[in-house]
This record gives sequence, C-alpha cells and structure tokens, in this order.
Amino acid sequence: MELRSALRQAALARPAVLTAVLPGATRARLAVERELGDRRWPHAPSPAAADLLVLVGSPREEAPAWLDGTWTALAEPRALVRIDDPPGARAALDAGHAALLRGAAGPERQRARKDPGPYVPGNGGPVRDDGRTPGPTGHHGGHDRADGSAAHSHDNPALISGLPLAERADDRDGLRLDRLHVPFGPVLPDWPAGLVLRLALQGDVVQEVTGVEVVEAAPPPRPPFWDEPWRQAAAGAPVSRGAAARRRCAAHLDSLGRFLAVADWPDAAARARRLRDAALAGAPARELAHAVERLTRRVGRSRTLRWLTSGIGVLPREQALAAGIGGPALAADGDAWDRTVRWLTEAARSAAACDDPRPLAPDDPAGPRGGLAGRCPPSRALLDVLPPLLRGAELAAARLTLASLDPDPDELAPVAAGEVTRG
Repeated sequence: MELRSALRQAALARPAVLTAVLPGATRARLAVERELGDRRWPHAPSPAAADLLVLVGSPREEAPAWLDGTWTALAEPRALVRIDDPPGARAALDAGHAALLRGAAGPERQRARKDPGPYVPGNGGPVRDDGRTPGPTGHHGGHDRADGSAAHSHDNPALISGLPLAERADDRDGLRLDRLHVPFGPVLPDWPAGLVLRLALQGDVVQEVTGVEVVEAAPPPRPPFWDEPWRQAAAGAPVSRGAAARRRCAAHLDSLGRFLAVADWPDAAARARRLRDAALAGAPARELAHAVERLTRRVGRSRTLRWLTSGIGVLPREQALAAGIGGPALAADGDAWDRTVRWLTEAARSAAACDDPRPLAPDDPAGPRGGLAGRCPPSRALLDVLPPLLRGAELAAARLTLASLDPDPDELAPVAAGEVTRG
C-alpha cells in the first residue's frame, strides 16, 4: 500500500492540468499559461486525463450547471482551484498541487464521497481535493490534435449524458446515418473562453450549427485585454503607438499559438506563446522583431501546414464585409492558411513598432480583430459567420476554421460598472 501511494505521488510530480477559462479572464489565463510553462506541467487533453482542474475567471453563479460534468469525470486523486487574479496564479497552483499530493498519500477511494470534502484556500476561490465539487463540462473526444472533438468520448460517459437521442437522416453520400446533436465546449484545449457550439453531426461531418453561445461569467472590472490600448486612447488616456503595437503583436501570437496547437504542431505553438509573453513583458522591438521573423519563416515555409489548412474555412472579402468582419480575417480574403499568413505578417510588422513613442490617435480604434467604434464588437461578427462556414465540414476542419478566426469572447462580456479605462 505504501509503495502504491509513493508511485501515485511520483506520478503527480507534474500533474496534468485541464483549464476552464471564462470570458473576461484573459489576464489570468496568460498568467496561468506562463506558470504552467515554467513548471512544465502537461495540459490534459480531456477530463479523464486530468489531475488538476483550474477554473480561470469567476462564474456568474457559484456552481453553474456546466461546471459539474468535467469534475465528475476526473479520476481520484483530483483537485480543483479557481484563479481570477494573475499575481496569485503561482500560489493557487501550489495549493492545488499540495491538495493532489495529499489525496495521493491517503487511501484509495473507489468512488467519490457524498459529502463535499474539505476546502483548501486558494487564489480567488476554493481548492478541493476530494468529493463532488463543481467542474466544467469538457465535451472532449480524448486527444488534442486537430481532429480532436467532443462528441465521441468513450472514456467519459458523463460528458454526453442528457443529450438528445440520435435521429436518422441522409448524409452527403446518401447514406442513412445517425444525426447527433452535440454541444462542444465550453472546456476544450485551445478553445475560445466559454464558447459553446451546438452541432448536429452525422459521423464526423457538421450538418448544421444549431447554436452559438458563450457561458455567463461575472462582469470583469476592465475592458477586453487585447482591445485595451485602443479603448484607453479613445477615452482620452495617453497611449503610445508602441504600446498598441506591442498588444497587437501579442494578440496575434496568442491566436497563432492556439491555431498551431489545434493543427497539432505543439513546438511551433509553444514558440508563438513564448514570443507572446516576451512581447507583453517589454522585450526590445529589435529583438522581438527578429524572433517573430524567424517564426514567420518557419511557419510560412511549412508545406504540411499549408496542405492541412488550405481550402478550409474559405471566407472571401465580400462575404466578410457583408458579415461586418474586419481585421486580419477581412484582410486575408481567403482560407485558414491565408489567415495564418496574415497573422504572421501583422505580428512581424507590429513587433518592429513596439518601441514607437508617438501617441496613438484616439479616433482610429482598430484593435487586433477589427474596428472597435461600431455598436457590435469584432468577435460578434466572427461568431455570427461560423454557422455557414462550418456547415458540411469535417470536425477536424471545423476546429481549424474556428481557430483560424479566433473570436475573443472577452469582447462579448459586459464590463462591470465603473470599468477602468485608464492605466
């Protein structure tokens, strides 16, 4: 028994982490990702593979219904921690890890306890190391490759409980196949924060997008992180062009990291995220621009990535304009590969301008995903265009299409009263 306990503790030296990110929590997410990268803790591809569940941000209600399924799917020992304050990410992860090790040291439990179990104080909320505690529904298919999906997980029946029964319909080849109505999200690796897509599937083909939703979160105290410099300038705060370029560069590198991870190129994804963090940490423009140019050459020359993403999620300029889309998705005028190249180009251009001291004009609020002066945020249009783009696509292509648009649900989250627009 002691040997078994020791082996369990050794296996948890680097616990597999599943993050559930809520809208409005980008600052905290970035802090968590940096900390996990420094610790070299692996990201869990599914709830069944996770040891530690990290809820990033604050849900609107204490225990939302969507939060329970994933926690139930985690095998023991397990722990949950909530992080909504970036500076406290390290202490919160330490507390979660300690809770895991305590659970591994104790006797094995064949089933979860009926009582809720003890709380372990953490940043922004509780950590739990046993019992049935809220945890997000992942709907993941068991791996984090581009063809990973939510619908067909056999290692986690709880994730598909309560779904409507399948119905019969003709597929695109004229066969009579089950038509399943499946929600994807809000917790998937490299998935927009809090997004839920409701899909009608036949096999691995999206027949229809029946719903596009974003789960509710507590109103954040500040505007969307990636749009902040332009909103501050529009409100009259002094913002330099270099600060805006730095934020734009980091935003595009963040999108690239997510897209490359979905495309199953983890090394390049990690490189994009390290450069994102360097941009936000104030790396000199010359140094940053050189590093981004190297990434641009590496990704841009990949024949495999181009073959994988060409012809997927085609969005012509005319269609993008009609949908109210701006930014890189409009300028790319094409498919997922074209949008990737556009991100790389704009990230490199922005990196070179990161030290520009001139003031940012307040009358041209063009954020990383498009203009911010309209009544609807840019990401609203990116979400609205998903149903026609995903219809008829295989799940792998659907995931790549979504990642290549990378809507930011932070833009849809209502900001708390008294939002901070300066500094």
